[in-house]
Amino acid sequence: MHQAAPDPEHGKDRAGSSRGDAGLTNARMALLFSVMLVSAAGNTAMQSVMPSIGTALGVADVWISLAYTWSALLWMLCAPLWARRSDRRGRKAMMALGLVGFSVSMATCGVTLWLGLAGWLPVVWTLVLFAAFRSLYGGFGSAAPPAVQAYVASRTEPHERTNALSLVASSFGLGTVIGPALAPLLILPGLGLTGPFIVFAAIGVATLAALRLLLPDDEPRFAGRGSAFAAPYGANTAPPPLDDEKAPASAQAPADASATRLRWRDPRVWPWIVAGLLGSHAQAMLIGLAGFLVLDRLGLRADPASGAGYVGIVLMSGALATLLAQWGVIPRLHLGPRAAVLWGAALAIAGIGIFALAPDVHGIAFGYAVASLGFGLFRPGFTAGASLAVSRAEQGQVSGIVASVAGAAYVFAPALGVYLYGVSAWLAFAVIALLCALVLARGVRALAPDPPEQAANP
Repeated sequence: MHQAAPDPEHGKDRAGSSRGDAGLTNARMALLFSVMLVSAAGNTAMQSVMPSIGTALGVADVWISLAYTWSALLWMLCAPLWARRSDRRGRKAMMALGLVGFSVSMATCGVTLWLGLAGWLPVVWTLVLFAAFRSLYGGFGSAAPPAVQAYVASRTEPHERTNALSLVASSFGLGTVIGPALAPLLILPGLGLTGPFIVFAAIGVATLAALRLLLPDDEPRFAGRGSAFAAPYGANTAPPPLDDEKAPASAQAPADASATRLRWRDPRVWPWIVAGLLGSHAQAMLIGLAGFLVLDRLGLRADPASGAGYVGIVLMSGALATLLAQWGVIPRLHLGPRAAVLWGAALAIAGIGIFALAPDVHGIAFGYAVASLGFGLFRPGFTAGASLAVSRAEQGQVSGIVASVAGAAYVFAPALGVYLYGVSAWLAFAVIALLCALVLARGVRALAPDPPEQAANP
């Protein structure tokens, strides 16, 4: 029998036997991992240097926080749209669009800030242009994560899918560690504090080239749909996906569940949404003011370039604690959603107290790590609780709600935290701790108890 000749472009035969190409090799999985990691690392590297850049520009801290507000709002609005479009326009194309948005945003933001720091651009225009160019990341950078998720889901066997998707989600968490660690090393001669922007823009372009050259176009073996990811922020990771095959029997869908729109006030998910809104706003406020507190507490306002390194240490300690919570504590202790939310809120309050009182960088980093450990328990607890409260047919809808809750917290809360910190540091910490205390008080009464099977198999 005549055998079809190989297709040099896709590495498959023309008869359609594409099993080797349709699957995911280790090299391709590493490339997809890199797409996610670069975005998270670049974003958190930017967070490490922005307090120092604002100080060097002579800008009030709250205006620096407000400069990313538009980008965070665009991410929240656009991420669900890109998640749906990736199934129609192609996953590889959406990944490329996300990398283009990331790279162009980082490069143009870096150039704008460099011109402002050099005195060639007025401070007001520096901030306006920075906010405009940063919005490219929120609007287009959000296209990549759901496309990566859908690409992986459509090319892995069902029994491999959960582990593969968890690995992809973990790249966001790893990026939040790498970004602050690299940022001080990227403050280069000639580029100064804008070095991380330019270097990560170049890394984004290199990743885009590798994606175009090495990743096959969409020819999936299985159906796969991407869900919206929250924007990557310091000490904030994407939760692992729900394993539908192991969903409890209580989550079985009624016959018409897919035709019913899941509402935020649905009594099954509303207690989890309230907890998510309160806790996410507390975390966003803490992240927003952390860098500025480091500069003030260590007396580095006069030397902002040195301050970037200490800010990076604090943010990295928080990111590591978050990974410890999600990769170690929850699976080892078999914490169910309710336990994770309540213990997480309690730990966050303790960490906030240490952070507020710490006199040096070691104490600040320790307090921030304890708080981040708490938020690292809280975030997947709230996500899993909302997911387990509804049927399998409603998982896509609840995923969108969860992403919106997480994204909404980063629209105004970081700027609010910085504003309150400017008025009174104790006022800011009291408000953050109060939000966590409300999670505890309401959670004890309103959150559904963890089922026995969840305690055994979180």
